Amino acid sequence: MDIRSLFEGKPEEGFFIKTKPAAELPSSQRAALIRKGNALFNEGNVDLAKRIFITLRYGDGLIRVGDYHFKRNEYLEAFRMYWIANEKVKSEKLIEKMAQVIREWIRAGGE
Repeated sequence: MDIRSLFEGKPEEGFFIKTKPAAELPSSQRAALIRKGNALFNEGNVDLAKRIFITLRYGDGLIRVGDYHFKRNEYLEAFRMYWIANEKVKSEKLIEKMAQVIREWIRAGGE
């Protein structure tokens, strides 16, 4: 497996998106945007929902997006969402999974 293939389809700006801290929004506006993100996610527009959740640093939404990517075997993107959401349990499970893959690559390369 070519290591570059792991990064196909990933954001061009890199694995982690560097953003300024979200501007403080009135709670009513934040709640309205979260509802909009949830509606978009439920309608299947995951990419737009993800953008809203990342902008707002909305942990629950980011975890759901991470779960979505995990179910699609998109582990790096799932990990990125869990990491941004500060979801330690799911992040650590994926770190262990990725470490196991690397151990297998190293073992296979030595044969």
